[in-house]
Amino acid sequence: MSVSKTNNQTKKAKSKEEFVLDVFESIAPKYDLMNNIISFNRHKAWRKFAMKKMNVQPGDTAIDLCCGTCDWTISLAQASRSGKMVGLDFSQNMLDYGADKVKQLRLEGQIELIQGNAMSLPFDDNSFDYATIGFALRNVPDLEQVIREMNRVVKPGGLVVSLELSKPTWQPFKSIYYVYFRHIMPFLGKLIVKKYEQYKWLPESLISFPDHKQLAALFTKNGLDQVQAYPLFGGVAALHIGTKGKSKSGV
Repeated sequence: MSVSKTNNQTKKAKSKEEFVLDVFESIAPKYDLMNNIISFNRHKAWRKFAMKKMNVQPGDTAIDLCCGTCDWTISLAQASRSGKMVGLDFSQNMLDYGADKVKQLRLEGQIELIQGNAMSLPFDDNSFDYATIGFALRNVPDLEQVIREMNRVVKPGGLVVSLELSKPTWQPFKSIYYVYFRHIMPFLGKLIVKKYEQYKWLPESLISFPDHKQLAALFTKNGLDQVQAYPLFGGVAALHIGTKGKSKSGV
């Protein structure tokens, strides 16, 4: 690969990262409200389904990447009861709102919140029982790098878990979904929180994102075993779970 091509890819990744950061810094105050509205509150059921499949045990540890306002981080902590949880996000505004929830639930001693980059995690290999990322994998500059980092910091036998929007395949639901996602959702963003461009970008982020079968293949490609994919709500979202091989110390 030429130096010029490498530099162009680096600039493109940096540009996306800066843009995504601006988006989430600006929508943080109404992030939870809009999640409830645009998903018809289904995101809570999807996360509950993910937790059931993960089967977190007392004392288990986890890192929740791109944790936002910490809903999944908190669910993990409550399931583990005593295990150390780390919520990592590059948006300090999102973390601040998450910190308020953590404090209200008196989970400060169990949950540590860190401002950081999902593509370069500040943790040693084999540090956690789980690594999760919710509704954010499509936003990172290099999703395969994030998968590799998640695999690296999970212990052998641990799980890498992604809960993400996906692409429905069944007609006519597919057509209805894309009309809603591309046109109605940005309008709701403008109407409710005065953020049209930010919510216009969110559907655009899904265009080049792999479907649930392609993402499962990327999990396998990047070193995960026993990869399971679960399309949810007609394929609107998908849960992916991969296991780190017991003989592997990283990727």
